[in-house]
Amino acid sequence: MSSIEVGSIIEGRVTGITKFGAFVDIGEGRTGLVHISEIADAYVNDVNDYLKHNDIVRVKVLAIDNGKIGLSIKQADPNYQPSRPRRDRAYQQSFEEKLSKFLKDSDERHQDLRRNQEAKRGGRGSRMSRFF
Repeated sequence: MSSIEVGSIIEGRVTGITKFGAFVDIGEGRTGLVHISEIADAYVNDVNDYLKHNDIVRVKVLAIDNGKIGLSIKQADPNYQPSRPRRDRAYQQSFEEKLSKFLKDSDERHQDLRRNQEAKRGGRGSRMSRFF
């Protein structure tokens, strides 16, 4: 039985750095990937700002799938708190206001478009309708 299981926190050595994350040797001849989004709580633009080749890091095993191992550095921190989406009242009201404005503007554009199309086709109020 392998000691590497989903949910376990282990130490490993950074063996490679890419644009999308870092490869970490976690022992037993196995390597996992820490995706760039799992390196830190803050936005990570460049992995090299946080990790260097041969760094020793604590990682949490997120997934093991067909030999691929997904790891997280930020979730290995005992103080890690998953962020929750903002649902405060100001944000909700702002969204509702934006949606209302969008729907109003959209209705006005549709009315203008219908008026222009009717005028071109000789619909209500056009000059051509007087002759027929």
